Amino acid sequence: MNLIFLGPPGAGKGTIAQRIVEDLGIIQISTGDLLRAAVKEGTELGLKAKEFMNSGKLVPDELVIGMLKERIKKDDCQDGFILDGFPRTIPQAEALDQTDIKIDKVVNFQVDDELVIHRITGRRTSKSTGKIFNIYKDCAPNPPEGHPEEDLLQRDDDNEEVVKKRLIQYREQTEPLISYYQDKDLLADVNAARELDQIVSDVKKAIQTST
Repeated sequence: MNLIFLGPPGAGKGTIAQRIVEDLGIIQISTGDLLRAAVKEGTELGLKAKEFMNSGKLVPDELVIGMLKERIKKDDCQDGFILDGFPRTIPQAEALDQTDIKIDKVVNFQVDDELVIHRITGRRTSKSTGKIFNIYKDCAPNPPEGHPEEDLLQRDDDNEEVVKKRLIQYREQTEPLISYYQDKDLLADVNAARELDQIVSDVKKAIQTST
């Protein structure tokens, strides 16, 4: 199964992807991780990407697509993958369509802005383990009981003002992909405002309808 996860920041795409990866034995591919790995490995595409990154410019779509094609040729992608964070725009989706990468289903996580802001402002990273938790009881995953508060760090951009700007950017650039993939009969909407286990269950059902 080759999947794309769509949804606003704070929809829980990364958390849900981790569960799906574990349960179905497929790979999660984050374009951010992909870029960093290619730069670190010093691949031809990675070196080209590094030039753009060092000058503060966006890495061109064709370079990202090239890295993606290289990545999915690896053995661990044979059973499928989840694309998390790509495509973000219609031109990126069109560029992806020009490749031999077949997408089986696009899962669109639906959640309102108020809940997105609530989730993101409660997000914390453990300084000792790097794991991401949420301090609000109604948001998963919570830190283990007794976890020291001083170990939990809030990112500078996980504040309400920045989140609202990111949501505007999402509406303008990424949300049009919903109609794009709907027209291709690939889209499955999932209510991402529910309990984590229920969302994971709904995603699995959505995936099964494409097999």
